[in-house]
Amino acid sequence: MTRRLFTSLCGLVFCANFGRVAFAPLLETFRTSFEVGTAGLGLVTTLVWVGTAVPRIPVGYLVTRVPRGRIVMGAGALLTAGAALTAVATSLPLLQVGAFALGVASGAYYAAAVPLIGDLYPDAVGRAVGVHGTAAQAAAVVAPALTVALVATASWRAVFWLLAGLGALLTLALVGVARRRAGGVPRGADRDFRAALGHWRVILAAVVMIGGAGFVWQGVFNFYVTYLVASKGLAAERAGTLLTVAFAAGLPAFWVGGRLADRLPHVPYILGLGAGVAAGVAALTVAQSLPALVAVSVALGLAAHSLFPALDAYVLGAIPDNRGSAYAVYGGLALLVQATGSGAVGVLGERFAFDAVFQGFAAGLLALVTLLAGLYLVGGFPTTDAA
Repeated sequence: MTRRLFTSLCGLVFCANFGRVAFAPLLETFRTSFEVGTAGLGLVTTLVWVGTAVPRIPVGYLVTRVPRGRIVMGAGALLTAGAALTAVATSLPLLQVGAFALGVASGAYYAAAVPLIGDLYPDAVGRAVGVHGTAAQAAAVVAPALTVALVATASWRAVFWLLAGLGALLTLALVGVARRRAGGVPRGADRDFRAALGHWRVILAAVVMIGGAGFVWQGVFNFYVTYLVASKGLAAERAGTLLTVAFAAGLPAFWVGGRLADRLPHVPYILGLGAGVAAGVAALTVAQSLPALVAVSVALGLAAHSLFPALDAYVLGAIPDNRGSAYAVYGGLALLVQATGSGAVGVLGERFAFDAVFQGFAAGLLALVTLLAGLYLVGGFPTTDAA
């Protein structure tokens, strides 16, 4: 039944991530439907990711009082409701509320489910979170093509009605599996939220490592289609295909990257991936031909998505007890940093050329990685046994 429980979680994370990434390929549609500029659109995507960050720390406390399984099921119910609200939105503020609700649902889900997976597979955390991440990434791959198809054949609202239906179905499936599993869903060892905060050095290090790269990646992928249309002269359909290519690269990135995280020193591996993100964004601004843009999209997608299972393995591996609470605090702080990336690009994109914005992001990220590498080399960086 452990495998069935894990499979149910993989199905629900597909929905949770679909709710977060479905907005990016719909930005141009929203621009027309709601008659707004890039700043307003950037706020929609920012609210999704801010919503993802908001419940993380509260859930970190909640898991010391409430079984994780109940939190995951509650997140599934909220995801269903948030998708339905988004589907009936008739104004930009209501769309933003729906986006925020979907973000909160996904944030609560991840904060409870990822440490749960670590408990289900304690000897292969990187592999397990990598497989789970692959299921989430499959949603990101499907989202651009599916949204375009549904917009063409029905409307953008059909995207969120479909999500609401899948969310309800998979939440009910998870409830059924949990009831039949011997011992139910593992509650975890989290009993003391303050003790989790005692691991603040590991939490801070993880936030800094993922914060810079995540901020850049958020800004880039949410405006990928808009950037390729405005700066590279591509048709919207072809630009959407390249976004799909970048997301598709996340499938092997999560699958293989999770396994590499179990084998390689954590910190050098993570910093190398951060440098890869910086290089990929810089390369995107100079690539002109379609083959070059495809190659950059693949490389950027591989580097960015490999970061997430690597950071999960780093945090869960460094904290043997109360790690659910510590992971939730890490996730909440990290996402608050990352979530502002798309909003920053939206605001800066109205004042400067996208190429200049992306080049500035790449240079800033590379400087951060260099600083962190220096700290690691002089022994001023918290590490795990694998680091």
